[in-house]
Amino acid sequence: MSTTHEQKKQPTLEWFPGHMATAYKEAVLTMRKTDVVIEVLDARVPYSSCNPMVEKLRRENNRPALKILNKSDIADPERTREWLHYYNDQPGVTAIALCSKQISEIAWIPNACLALVPPREKPLRMMILGIPNVGKSTLMNAILKRHVAKVGNEPAITKMQMRHELKNGMWLIDTPGMMWPRVPLYVGMKLAAAHSIGPNAYDLETVAAYLGAYLITDYPQVLIQRFGSIDGCTDGHELLTMIARVRSCVGKGGLPDHLKAAQLLLNDFRAGTLGRITLETPPQVAEWKRLRQSNITQ
Repeated sequence: MSTTHEQKKQPTLEWFPGHMATAYKEAVLTMRKTDVVIEVLDARVPYSSCNPMVEKLRRENNRPALKILNKSDIADPERTREWLHYYNDQPGVTAIALCSKQISEIAWIPNACLALVPPREKPLRMMILGIPNVGKSTLMNAILKRHVAKVGNEPAITKMQMRHELKNGMWLIDTPGMMWPRVPLYVGMKLAAAHSIGPNAYDLETVAAYLGAYLITDYPQVLIQRFGSIDGCTDGHELLTMIARVRSCVGKGGLPDHLKAAQLLLNDFRAGTLGRITLETPPQVAEWKRLRQSNITQ
C-alpha cells in the first residue's frame, strides 16, 4: 500500500518563532492592499531562500513579483544567470541580481516595480518580503535613501511591519523576515549555512559537514585554495578534521576540534572568503524534488 505524505514524514528543521507567525498573519492582510511584491532572495541559495508561504500567498492574490537575488557579489555568477532564467520564465515575475550594498544598483527598483503593473494614477504600493538575513533591511534603507531599519548579520532583527512613503508618492511596506514551519532538511541545511536560521535550531558541526560535502563535490578548487590539499576527504566530517589540522584547531587530549573547524568553514563561506559559491542549481533542485516525492509516495 502506498504511504501518504501524512503517514511518512520527511526530516525537517524547525525554526518558526512566535513573532513570525504573527508577521505572516499581518502579511496576509497587507498583501490584499499591495500592488507589487518585492521578494529578496539570497543569490547563494536562490531556491531555498524563496519562502513557499509567501509564494502561495502572492499567487492567491494574483500579485506580480520582483524577485531580487541579493548578495550576488559572493554568489557563483554562472549559477546566478541560471537562476535568473529560471525565475524570469515564471508568469508575473521579473528577477534581477544585485548587491544591496551597491546603492547605484538599486535606485531604479521602484521604476522596475511600476513596470510590473498597468498604467495607473494612484500611488504604487509595494511590499518587501524575505526570509531572515537575506539583506532585506539594507536593501530597503537604500531604496528609501535613509536609515529606517536595523541592519545586522543575525537572523530575525526586524520584528514588525513598517510603512514608508517614497519621495515620488509610492509606498513601501517592510515586513519581518519570515521562515515557514517544517523546513525540509535539504533546504534547512543550506539556509543554516547561509545564516538565515537562528543558531539554536541546528547543530553547527552537522551544518558545516553538509556544506563541506557539497563543496568537495561542486567546488573542490575553492577548498584547495583556502586550506590546501583535500586528498583523502571523501565527506564533510573528514574535511573538518583536515581543516582542524591545517588551522591548528586542537581540543582536549590533542584531538582535532571539529567545532572550531566548523565555525571557520561557515564563517569563510558566509563572508565570501572562500569565493563566489552557490549551493544549488535548478537541475539539482529538480532532482531533490523528484527524490522527495518518490520517498513520499513509496
